[in-house]
Amino acid sequence: MRIDVITIFPDYLAPLSLSLVGKAIEAGIVDLAVHDLRWWTHDRHHTTDDTPYGGGAGMVMKPEPWGEAMDAMEHLNPAPMTVVVPTPTGRVLDQDLAHELSTRERLVFACGRYEGIDQRVLDHCAESYELIEVSLGDYVLNGGEVAVLAITEAMVRLIPGVIGNPDSLVEESHAPGHRLLEYPNYTKPPVWRGRQVPPVLLSGNHAAIATWRREQALERTRQRRPDLFQNGS
Repeated sequence: MRIDVITIFPDYLAPLSLSLVGKAIEAGIVDLAVHDLRWWTHDRHHTTDDTPYGGGAGMVMKPEPWGEAMDAMEHLNPAPMTVVVPTPTGRVLDQDLAHELSTRERLVFACGRYEGIDQRVLDHCAESYELIEVSLGDYVLNGGEVAVLAITEAMVRLIPGVIGNPDSLVEESHAPGHRLLEYPNYTKPPVWRGRQVPPVLLSGNHAAIATWRREQALERTRQRRPDLFQNGS
């Protein structure tokens, strides 16, 4: 997979070189590049935003640098582009969307700031490429960079070869097929500060352990996310 990220704060994306995403890059599973939007500005101040037509507070990111950036991305790599724009008005990120994105050959993340990117840029992307607008939830961040970190980690870990043991993806929260929250997990020691690991987990009875985990997942989902049952879990 090829990932390009366009932002006015390239250093914000440094954590992508760490942990599993970094290992996927080192292994050649993911090819990632971060680009400074200001490369495609032509005034001495490297201006990327201006006041909104119609008035109102805040600034809007200008279409010219974004248009040139997208043209450059198109010529940089022949693979079909899926442009991902983090925005509070987008489709809420969930495991289904993470799986969907993990199947794409090439993603270009466009990190907006202020009041967002001029709508004409998004319209152009929708006509020229595949455009997916993504929200992390019902709240607002200062820009798209934090969202790109979250989306990339959620997606890259699903690419075959990134997670050492693919079975670990099967029973985790929101995994396809059951939509339940994951059961509680425990490790050594068996007793810590007077709190014991549930005896069934020490029994070696795999059928009983599977039943316990299923019951715990159901109960945790009922208590914390009953909406998942309403959505067909």
